[in-house]
Amino acid sequence: MQSMNRRHFLKSASAGLVAAQTTLSWAAAEKTQELLPQKVVDTHTHFYDPSRPEGVPWPPKNSSLYRTVLPEDFVALKKYQPVNATVVVEASKLVEDNQWILDVAKDNPVIIGFVGRLTPGDPQFRQQLKRFAKNPIYKGIRVNHNLVEPGLSQPRFIDDLKFMADKGLQVDLNGGPVTLDAARKVAQQVPDLRIVVDHIGNVVIKGDEIDPEWRRYMEALTDQKQVFIKVSALVEGASRHRPNDVPSDVDYYRPTLDVIWNQIGVDRMIFGSNWPVSERAADYVTLQKILVDYLQDKGQAALDKVFWQNSKVAYRWDKYPGE
Repeated sequence: MQSMNRRHFLKSASAGLVAAQTTLSWAAAEKTQELLPQKVVDTHTHFYDPSRPEGVPWPPKNSSLYRTVLPEDFVALKKYQPVNATVVVEASKLVEDNQWILDVAKDNPVIIGFVGRLTPGDPQFRQQLKRFAKNPIYKGIRVNHNLVEPGLSQPRFIDDLKFMADKGLQVDLNGGPVTLDAARKVAQQVPDLRIVVDHIGNVVIKGDEIDPEWRRYMEALTDQKQVFIKVSALVEGASRHRPNDVPSDVDYYRPTLDVIWNQIGVDRMIFGSNWPVSERAADYVTLQKILVDYLQDKGQAALDKVFWQNSKVAYRWDKYPGE
């Protein structure tokens, strides 16, 4: 009888241990389960076709990027998580290329927004803007930072930006770290204009070594609530420092991303890829996963804001494909 009780005890204890281990395994699995955004909007892609009769001013013929790149190529691209929508940013300075992308968008619902390329301050600017902005896909324009500094002292330039703000349009600013300072200056003169700084200001990413000027410019944008930071070109920023060994581990990018997170915040960070330019540094899966990994400890709400919700505020796109 005593022997049977002992066997019963051991059997019960063993079963209890297995149950406890199973519970711990489930708890560990839940704890380590990866969070993913519910949707993804890539706010920075480029489409172009060098075979068109007028050609393209960018990319140059000797570039690996010099080939036809269309929405179907983006859709077919291997991704870390499905990306069903994109905002196209025009790199071409040819005015009619604005219309070309709008025409391409008609048959490609993956394009939910288009940032064109026009020049504020130009005598033809308003006429051109009115023409293209009739199409609801047209969300604003891209301006290189070298035009901003001289433009800020020109009344026509400022008036054209105010005109854009009145029409509910936005502006992407592109350039080096000084672009962040340009964004601050524009925001102060045109407070109703939504501004997106492309590629986090194209800073060279060196792991723990943070560019002090870039950090200072980023800190100065803390209170400029209408300025968004596009978290794009991360791998390109790293490739400028380590061209033959671009890191894929989020920890290399974490110090840079921490500055943006702390100074700009979750409500003004936006995901973008800069594809196909990005492929010269890393594949799409890698660049997407870096940001997913960074946001893991920030929670589901942060992932959704950065990967799609904030883009709707910045670009005012209307409908996510398939909904």
